[in-house]
Amino acid sequence: MLPLAAVIGDPISHSKSPRLHGYWLEQFGINGHYVPLHVPAEELENTLKLLPSLGFRGINVTIPHKERVLEMAREISPTAQRIGAANTLTFLDDGGFEADNTDAYGFLENLKHGAPDWDASAGPAAVLGAGGASRAILDALLQAGCPEIRLSNRTAQRAEAIKDIVGKRIKIVTWGNEEALYKDVALAVNTTSLGMKGQDNFPFSLRGLDEKALVTDLIYTPLQTPFLERASQLGCRTVDGLGMLLHQAVPGFHRWFGMRPEVTPELRALVLGS
Repeated sequence: MLPLAAVIGDPISHSKSPRLHGYWLEQFGINGHYVPLHVPAEELENTLKLLPSLGFRGINVTIPHKERVLEMAREISPTAQRIGAANTLTFLDDGGFEADNTDAYGFLENLKHGAPDWDASAGPAAVLGAGGASRAILDALLQAGCPEIRLSNRTAQRAEAIKDIVGKRIKIVTWGNEEALYKDVALAVNTTSLGMKGQDNFPFSLRGLDEKALVTDLIYTPLQTPFLERASQLGCRTVDGLGMLLHQAVPGFHRWFGMRPEVTPELRALVLGS
């Protein structure tokens, strides 16, 4: 039976994962497939039970299923447990599946490749947004040794709730108080949809941000977001969000198809052109 993998979500047509996994399958000469599957919430449980019998070795999970799959998992990685969501499932030979979260890994790998001398312990980090993606970023930074994370979210209660879960190194900063958020930080991260193509523009200045800070945005459409543009104008180094998408896919491909791929300029160009 051909090895199969997929990405599931609702909606799913926007996903770039089939193109990047398809590139790796062709690169390694693997006779397998990676497909997008539109799975509404009411069909999730039955779909997860059916896929292994069809030859699927694992799947990526996107909105809105990342949290719910943890309730169905037979095994949960420590990372997925801490973050409270999974994006990578691997079907087990004796039934059920293991749930993992590779977003934190993808985020750190993207920074390591985009700014090789970056050191998480160099100083505080500023994180804008307290949604699902934010929890993965907070976990990544805390595990990497960041001494303090300043978290700002439009709804303060949501930021406070994440602080209660994640730990004491989180400091809540009032939404819109840019100077308190960015002053003396070594890293600034936008995890919100502000500045994404088709969404609201980025409404804040980067007042207080030092030119020595590294700045990154999880958005990759457009690749050069308003957040990154303003940081560049201040003289800051920036790392775009596409690399996180590419790097987070590596562990899943390795588990399902047995080969560990690399993120290359050719892959970036292919995905950008999709």
